[in-house]
Amino acid sequence: MNSSVIARGLEQAEALLSDVPEAAWDAPTPCTDWTVRELIDHLVNLPAQFTTMAVGESVDWTAPTPRHDDPAEAFNSHAKQLLAALGAHPESVPEGMLAGELSVHSWDLASAVGGDSSGFDPEIAETGYAFMSVALTDEQRGQAFGPRRPAPDGANAYERLAAFAGREVPFRPER
Repeated sequence: MNSSVIARGLEQAEALLSDVPEAAWDAPTPCTDWTVRELIDHLVNLPAQFTTMAVGESVDWTAPTPRHDDPAEAFNSHAKQLLAALGAHPESVPEGMLAGELSVHSWDLASAVGGDSSGFDPEIAETGYAFMSVALTDEQRGQAFGPRRPAPDGANAYERLAAFAGREVPFRPER
């Protein structure tokens, strides 16, 4: 595993979480069933879930997601635990799976709060896309990932991955 890709993805997501104003928490997201706050909760919990996976325990991906008073701080704590677990068990979690989750949800959050992914590290999304384009079949998409959508001409790595994951790119919230 290239832990530097994952470390950069975690840092990028934490920085994004640090900049989300509370006033945006009720806004819609590209994850049509989630508000910004629900997306934040999911993103904050991802490193904890992957830590559980890294140490060989089962993860209940459908369990309710806890809320945190300070999402960026909670994410940072979970991210440190994940990096330590991956250091001890480097082959326990597919790098691309983790990179894909971080990339898609970073794009989701940035898009939901009126930002974009143009300044994001493309290697993280490219690593996620390489994994997801092979591992995510039509049968596995379920509710988490809609049908693949076309990416617009000139789309960056995050936009291509988001479209592959069934997101509307660019995201146009109906407010």
